[in-house]
Amino acid sequence: MRKSRTKIQYFSRDRWIQLILLVIILLVTCRLVILQVVQASDLKAKGIERRTIDQSLRPDRGTIFDAQGNVLAQSIPVKEIYADPKTLSNLIEKGQFKRTKEEVAKELGSVLEIDSQVVLDKLNKNLSWISLAHQVDIHKADNIMDLKIPGVGSSDEEKRVYPMGMFAASALGIVNRDGHGVEGVEYYYDKELYGKPGFQSEEQDVRARSILDALNQGDPSRPGNSLTLTIDSTIQYFIEQQLDEAQQATKANSVTILAMDPKTGRILGMGSRPSFDPTDYNQVSPEVRRNLAISMSYEPGSTFKIITGAAALEEGITHPDETFDDPGYLRIPPLYITNWDSDQKPHGQPTFTKGMQLSSNVVLAQVGMKLGKMTFNTYLKAFGFGSKTGIDISGEESGLLLPQEKIRDIDIATMSFGQANSVTPIQLLTAISAVANGGTLYRPYVVDKITSYNGQLVKQQEPTPIRQVISKSTAMQMTNILEQVVSDGTGRTAYIPGIRVAGKTGTAQKVDPSTGGYSQTDYIASFAAYAPAEDPKIAVLVIIDTPRTEEGHQGGTLAGPRAKAIIEGALQYYGLPVANDTESTVTILPSDSAVRPTPQPVVPERTPVAGEIVIPDLTGMTMRQVGETLAKSELHFDFTGSGLVVQQFPQPGKIVIKGTTIEVKFSPLP
Repeated sequence: MRKSRTKIQYFSRDRWIQLILLVIILLVTCRLVILQVVQASDLKAKGIERRTIDQSLRPDRGTIFDAQGNVLAQSIPVKEIYADPKTLSNLIEKGQFKRTKEEVAKELGSVLEIDSQVVLDKLNKNLSWISLAHQVDIHKADNIMDLKIPGVGSSDEEKRVYPMGMFAASALGIVNRDGHGVEGVEYYYDKELYGKPGFQSEEQDVRARSILDALNQGDPSRPGNSLTLTIDSTIQYFIEQQLDEAQQATKANSVTILAMDPKTGRILGMGSRPSFDPTDYNQVSPEVRRNLAISMSYEPGSTFKIITGAAALEEGITHPDETFDDPGYLRIPPLYITNWDSDQKPHGQPTFTKGMQLSSNVVLAQVGMKLGKMTFNTYLKAFGFGSKTGIDISGEESGLLLPQEKIRDIDIATMSFGQANSVTPIQLLTAISAVANGGTLYRPYVVDKITSYNGQLVKQQEPTPIRQVISKSTAMQMTNILEQVVSDGTGRTAYIPGIRVAGKTGTAQKVDPSTGGYSQTDYIASFAAYAPAEDPKIAVLVIIDTPRTEEGHQGGTLAGPRAKAIIEGALQYYGLPVANDTESTVTILPSDSAVRPTPQPVVPERTPVAGEIVIPDLTGMTMRQVGETLAKSELHFDFTGSGLVVQQFPQPGKIVIKGTTIEVKFSPLP
């Protein structure tokens, strides 16, 4: 019996061992099935991931064009140069690389054009990766690779370049090293321009390539959309030219010029001085990069009388022939209102129209008082003051209006001629354009259309009317008055024979921050104008902040000629006449005998020096072609007749100073 019990116990223990082994085998088998079947695809992917490097693909940023199709901003391929300091150190220590770090740093610094000590400091860091330089030209990167320095490599980057330099720089803005816009149009439309990022995987092991291809890993980037601006390079050129000349002549703190199509709100050009090259924006401060046309907040002075007058005419509280007492001053306790020329003569009893011609503060203060603060404030807001215009550029300010409940009688008077409230240039020109176009306030805009990378139209911008501010009849009355300001008043410097120009001067005292009162030495000189008055094609605002010149500080003297030059150039560019009886179009009928003359190559009479230019041959050109050609040569022109160029003076090949006016005669083909 004892033996039998022992046998039973033995077999029972053996069974348990077998059972445990069986369970282990089953668990291992199940695990293998899970690994080989259930999780096979995941494990393959993880294996590939360990043998590959995922690289983010930055999309190609979209191009920015002007209204003529010229490239204003584009991206070009460049390289980032990096190094593996640890690998380089190990190879040098083991004698497998014969150059020292100092020699390597000197070679790299020479090609990259940076201090070799800076490179050496980076190579001495105990890191496996460090960036040596960004946005390196392709040929320089190739030269770096030719040095065959272990651990030194390159990766793809993009560099934003602006082929026309400072041209419309503050409007365009800048792009940072990561490829994103941070100012101007580049920032406002960054989402459109940037595109869709992608990625790709680079195999470290050749055996992984077939698997990687089979799984089709990677996602291509999609290029960004392109923008076509409303800015016209020809008009922008006129603006840039006048900016430079005004800055040089007046030594002002800043000069700002803005041009708009008053019937649509399209921005035709904008700029300021000082300026910068957006390709190399780190060389200037953010203050220099400010787009003053949309961010400068200032008391506009007498250009604001256009708004006061329009509101008063609309309300019927005055009319062009109403007379006002103007002995040169107006007592509004506790102060006196005076005119800019009160020390010269009293104006007597001028009409409202004459008061505008003389830029009388006394007359406009009385007009403002008749409006009253509630009505005046309503019109200010209706014209868009105190709020942003909504222009599609980053950095716009809203200006500042006095709260209605805090407006005193003296404030109403000073508001009437452009003090007390602050505005931005874009606000003021937008409001003046409403007067020019018949009373409609439009939202200004600078991007005409957005297109995809393959040329498909994504969005077409259209003019956006905000509200009807004044009636067409009021706008016409105000325009007639402003035309007389130019033909017979303080705006005479903007007069163009044969063209009805409507405009207004402005000379505003600046607030002295040390006293809180108005400065007796610092002024803002400005001029606003649009033309032709009966059917305006362009409105211009010129602002000269704190001029330092012997010519004084009057807006008519300093800013008026700048506005005239831009308007005259633009109208000639548009093919409009400057004489009342001159035809504005050229019609050439097919004829066997009518052979159009063409410009001939020019032989200069001598080599021009700095500031001089060779006069080109204009023979056979249309008026528009003449405007474009001479604008590029920094020359002006006056003309007679219509058709094609048949004569010019001085003759082609003559050497003249830049800015010289060329006399041109046009005649139809016989």
